[in-house]
Amino acid sequence: MTDTIKRLRIYTDEAAYFGDQKVFEVVTTRARAAKVAGGTVFQAIIGFGHTPQLHRRHLLDDVQSIVIEILDEEIKLRDFVGSLSDLEHLGPITLETVEVLRWPSSSSPANGDT
Repeated sequence: MTDTIKRLRIYTDEAAYFGDQKVFEVVTTRARAAKVAGGTVFQAIIGFGHTPQLHRRHLLDDVQSIVIEILDEEIKLRDFVGSLSDLEHLGPITLETVEVLRWPSSSSPANGDT
């Protein structure tokens, strides 16, 4: 395992679209095509950001906050972020070091199997 594993977080909301596809789906599809080690999309119960609007989870509403988390080596994640420049409706994108306690060997970036 390598010590350069980072966590990329991309903030958006469920109502954000790129063409006829939801932005979080576009990001996830591109991440998989870029062969990053792994990613997960989380739907928030409640969230707020640069606007005063409070995003709450409602059964019939689709404005919930979404967080996309992707793990891989820093250089790969920075390159991936560059591939998102055509997407609007992305909120903050953060990159942070994580301590990986367990990584399945079949998907480890250190193996080159990403």
